[in-house]
Amino acid sequence: WWEEYIYLRGRGPIMVNSNYFAMDFLSLYPTTLQAARAGNVIHAILLYRRKLDRQEIKPILLMGSTVPLCSAQWERMFNTSRIPGEESDTLQHVKDSKHIVVYHKGRYFKVWLYHDGRLLRPREIEQQIQRILDDDSEPQPGEEKLAALTAGDRVPWAKARQAYFSRGKNKQSLDAVEKAAFFVTLDDVEQGYRKEDPVRSLDAYAKSLIHGRCYDRWFDKTFTLIIFKNGKMGLNAEHSWADAPIIGHLWENVMATEYLELGYSADGHCKGETNPSIPLPNKLQWEIPEECQEVIEKSLSTAVALADDVDFCSFCFDTFGKGLIKQAKTSPDAFVQLSLQLAHYRDMGKFSLTYEASMTRLFREGRTETVRSCTVESCRFVQAMEDPAESTENKLKLFRLAAAKHQHLYRLAMTGAGIDRHIFCLYVVSKYLAVDSPFLNEVEPWRLSTSQTPQQYIDLKKNPEMLSSGGGFGPVADDGYGVSYMILGENSIHFHVSSKVSCYETDSHRFGENIQKAMVDIMGLFNPSKNCTK
Repeated sequence: WWEEYIYLRGRGPIMVNSNYFAMDFLSLYPTTLQAARAGNVIHAILLYRRKLDRQEIKPILLMGSTVPLCSAQWERMFNTSRIPGEESDTLQHVKDSKHIVVYHKGRYFKVWLYHDGRLLRPREIEQQIQRILDDDSEPQPGEEKLAALTAGDRVPWAKARQAYFSRGKNKQSLDAVEKAAFFVTLDDVEQGYRKEDPVRSLDAYAKSLIHGRCYDRWFDKTFTLIIFKNGKMGLNAEHSWADAPIIGHLWENVMATEYLELGYSADGHCKGETNPSIPLPNKLQWEIPEECQEVIEKSLSTAVALADDVDFCSFCFDTFGKGLIKQAKTSPDAFVQLSLQLAHYRDMGKFSLTYEASMTRLFREGRTETVRSCTVESCRFVQAMEDPAESTENKLKLFRLAAAKHQHLYRLAMTGAGIDRHIFCLYVVSKYLAVDSPFLNEVEPWRLSTSQTPQQYIDLKKNPEMLSSGGGFGPVADDGYGVSYMILGENSIHFHVSSKVSCYETDSHRFGENIQKAMVDIMGLFNPSKNCTK
């Protein structure tokens, strides 16, 4: 029911509303050559797929225990695409795929991943990618903006797919995209964190990953790998097949393999030799009639309006991190969540129902459960923080109570004792029976939606330069905020805040500043005599 009703039956755009993104290393540039970065990263992804196919990836264990989490979500990571339907979408998974599809400057190319019965090596993939970059052919009519169909409403895309892509060369080419191992975009702009302009560069980078130009990512593929002109990269992931920690595991593995194992030669190319005997990538052939081009344009205008309405603020909080929070004998997640409650109250002047995603993979095929972070205890703490007459001692006491309540709720959610998936099922049944429930109408609207991205694979103590920025998602409510955060090593936390430009109440940068101030103010309770900043 979760997969079907929350994801596949949604008829609005999945871009921004459902898909999410993952970022590259924050300041590390393994190479500035676009084709070389693509060569190593595509090869690393394929090594991960091979391990997955051979069942060599060990199940993730619950932190500090021998209890494995369910691995079912890994099954559809590759060779999978979301297929639009008029009433409901479906997920199409093929057992194996020997190619990827690459988009560059409006053209689609099919790239074979094997030669002489073996996987292409990084330098050979780099060569194939360079051949695409060097190809100066023009897009065919309707080809350049074709992927806008995956960015707009689902029904027009379902109808167009049936009418224009169910036979001939269009079917063949669409098949190549949908049955590809994954999708790659070679972007012709530069992105990534710039020290001289940290705020704007990270915001632009996040917006590029979550929506791009709305026609240069294939939003229906399980993930699109995006390689920018300056060698920076990122992922855009479809949400129905799995939750963010699964993509996170792939991504951290790939970044570690690329940086620590594959490496680059001194001139920035992949190591190894080119291979002129490998055939050129195939250009996909399309015959897109004018009436289909009109549908594409309509989908594009829907998507552009949605993309332009995304207000994004991405920042690295490095005043302190997990190290100092643990010295205060507090759970880092509870600390961040209570900071978000204080920041939200200061930002909006009120409390709102808050959603924090927790995983339920202790159970077979478990996905997520909601931790309702806005509690009676958290509200009391926030009100005390805003009352100048309150003593520090009492504020601390209320903080401890609120943090303990949060951890208790998190444990309940993880161990199958949450309430929201139960409520969700009641909601499905109420719709089926056509029963209107005032109770169900009241419990669901989340104004603040939050999620922590776990660090699972990269060891920042050993390799501090491999600091990543995590990933993020779009706003869940028209009048609310989406907040994703990643606790990085001991000393920093990366936040991604999203909201809608069209909402006059919200402002992602204002909320970002409120988060930073709330974090510092709460830490000040533990050490009022000392400045907790660097």
